[in-house]
Amino acid sequence: MFKYNVTIKVLHEISSEWLIWLKEEHIPEVIATGCFTSATIHRLLEVDDSEGPTYNVQYKAESKAAYNLYINKHAGLLREKSYKKWGDKFIAFRSVMQVVN
Repeated sequence: MFKYNVTIKVLHEISSEWLIWLKEEHIPEVIATGCFTSATIHRLLEVDDSEGPTYNVQYKAESKAAYNLYINKHAGLLREKSYKKWGDKFIAFRSVMQVVN
């Protein structure tokens, strides 16, 4: 199993609306690609929240091939939609992890 890990710092001015959008629109769109089976949202604690909260979303993929399909076919369009909606009011860092236990 693989996890696609996205950590996002969101400015206070959009944080409430952004979280609703994440839950109701963005994550369902990512899951609808068929590349991931689930997603879990976390809020990071013990980090500097002076500019806004930091969230982490972990998407579960059954295989590296499913993750690769997402990156190659869907990620660009979904990232573009995010930037069109929110502009520079957030920043995201992405990584992929393999579950080893």
